Amino acid sequence: MLIKIYPENPHPKEINRVVDALREGGLVIYPTDTVYAIGCDAMNVRAVEKICQIKGVNPQKSNLSIICYDLSDISQYAKVSNTAFKLMKKNLPGPFTFILPTSNELPKIYKNKKEVGIRIPDNAIIRELVHNLGNPVMTMSIHNDDDIIEYSTDPELIYEKYQDLADIVIDGGYGGIEASTIVDLTTDEFEVTRQGKGELIY
Repeated sequence: MLIKIYPENPHPKEINRVVDALREGGLVIYPTDTVYAIGCDAMNVRAVEKICQIKGVNPQKSNLSIICYDLSDISQYAKVSNTAFKLMKKNLPGPFTFILPTSNELPKIYKNKKEVGIRIPDNAIIRELVHNLGNPVMTMSIHNDDDIIEYSTDPELIYEKYQDLADIVIDGGYGGIEASTIVDLTTDEFEVTRQGKGELIY
């Protein structure tokens, strides 16, 4: 199903339709402030496994990332030092993925690496979904280096490609092609491990 949602003013009725699908373990493709991504209720392990399978990711060897609604949510799912909190406060919402030690709240699938990526994108659609769901959304970019760019930026072409894999594709306008900047905050000597969109403010 392809659902049009306007990022400036996401309609509650459409948001709730998507939230219902997420609650039932559905997979959803949505816009962020960087690239389009595929996600599910982060607490639904079966849905998380399904996305890992689609993307060819081994959760035992890779960090998984979740989208939170705001900074106050993060401490539920990750251990945040004062230094990390100050840095995130200056840069979020924004195009960054911060790697932090996981907390006990997350299901076991996140604990193999003992780290989790945290995102708070500057995009009202995905943040409203997370807010209404009441759980974070596990997220992975659909961008593929060997793909034709339109298949990861044009919502109608994304739908054409993924309609059999995702329950809902949200048309929130054209997506970007530059991924988030990844910042390792597992120690207070933080480092940028991948420079993507956005310049970190210190």
